[in-house]
Amino acid sequence: MKRNRRPWKTVPAVILFVLSLWPAALWAEPEEILAAVASSMKFVFEKLAAEFQRDHPGIRVKFSFGSSGNFFGQIKHGAPYDLFFSADMDYPTRLAKEGQGRGKNQVVPYAVGHIVLWIPQGTGLDVKRDRENILLNKKVLKVSIANPAHAPYGRAAVEWLTEAQIYSQVKPRLVYGENIAQAAQFVHSQAAQAGIIALSLALDPKMAAVGAFWKIPEEQYSPIDQGFLILKNSRNPKAAESFADFVTGPVGGRILKKYGFTLPRGKNP
Repeated sequence: MKRNRRPWKTVPAVILFVLSLWPAALWAEPEEILAAVASSMKFVFEKLAAEFQRDHPGIRVKFSFGSSGNFFGQIKHGAPYDLFFSADMDYPTRLAKEGQGRGKNQVVPYAVGHIVLWIPQGTGLDVKRDRENILLNKKVLKVSIANPAHAPYGRAAVEWLTEAQIYSQVKPRLVYGENIAQAAQFVHSQAAQAGIIALSLALDPKMAAVGAFWKIPEEQYSPIDQGFLILKNSRNPKAAESFADFVTGPVGGRILKKYGFTLPRGKNP
């Protein structure tokens, strides 16, 4: 019998045969989804994405953070987002009514936000002691809030100032951020001496290290109910649904609560 003296020639064929048996998913590029997310959710959604992708390596989540009102306009004009996580229920509900949701998909509540009065260090002011009266102090030359024209947290700030009966005194000193993250940046950099910002941003270590806050009583402004919508132009709807299910599931709920959000009624982490 004649022996094969070149067994190495069969090695490539064997390797190709073995690799052909492996699941195709191991070789596929990850599916990518792009979510438009309210800027108040920046830190929590970065954490949500990290946890999600640990269990879903085949899906890559990318975010665009900004004001809910601006995203509303962009989506109406065809912006290529897969999901829209708003800082309210109104904007995604209006989009759903205009047929921007996928199929019969309706707006789903996922969190309830809260506002705080935040003061940077070095002002000599005690926000926990003086609360809303701090805004009448002569040291407070500017007060930053998100633009109420298109930012739900800005509207909540104006509502609270009105309820506290100090809006007329504070209004001339208001400075408006394009979104709540920019409003937080104004007061963080001390371009403003006080800011009415999202609790989720105040809990960020970078903010906590250089300032203090007082949580504004929830009964003094309307609930900041937040909802999301899977969009009709989603290129990867199944991947978008997987991420949405994660956000509204038990792990997502625990993360949202850790970052200062209340879960919608009937949802428990």
